[in-house]
Amino acid sequence: MRVVIAEDDALLREGLAMLLASEDIEVAAAVDNAADLLGALAAHAPDALLVDVRLPPDFRDEGLRAAVEARTRVPGLPVLVLSSYVEDSSAAELLQDGAGGVGYLLKQRVGKVNEFVDALRRVAGGGTVIDPEVIAQLLVRRRANDPLHRLTPREREVLGLMAEGHSNTGIAERLVISDGAVNKYIRNIFSKLDLPPSESGHRRVLAVLAYLKA
Repeated sequence: MRVVIAEDDALLREGLAMLLASEDIEVAAAVDNAADLLGALAAHAPDALLVDVRLPPDFRDEGLRAAVEARTRVPGLPVLVLSSYVEDSSAAELLQDGAGGVGYLLKQRVGKVNEFVDALRRVAGGGTVIDPEVIAQLLVRRRANDPLHRLTPREREVLGLMAEGHSNTGIAERLVISDGAVNKYIRNIFSKLDLPPSESGHRRVLAVLAYLKA
């Protein structure tokens, strides 16, 4: 896997490059701004991007804007976004195209090397990974008109683990239930969120998007 990193903090940028190299992940380029990120995208055709949400010059959402633009130029390009703060709207915007291959993690997760690298690999494989802290805060902020109120507590728990990027088997292991039970819960979730079967196969991503936008 070849990755391009966009991170303005020099120490973190170099640290990420060294960490990925130690995991046999090639870093094609490591840049500190959005313009250079898009330039590296064209020059290196990476398999995935690792991007800080806030980049120069204004440190607002330049990294996010560049990530969205990158996925416009290369549809489905896997992007793992890093942020110092919970900004669930950023995660929702990246998921908007329903294509998967998107991750949103707080920077504190980088210190948990195995989890971080696993998240990057899952995103590169087309999966969706949302930071558990984002999930926790979204649960606190649920509104009265939230369509997820149709779900049972267990179904919401399963959807939360889906949003974190866990597979059906991983969900079964964490909840200590059978794979068949997980499949049943997920079918119920799709039905209650009005996500009918489709040839695109992206209902899982759309369910997570509904979770973030509710």
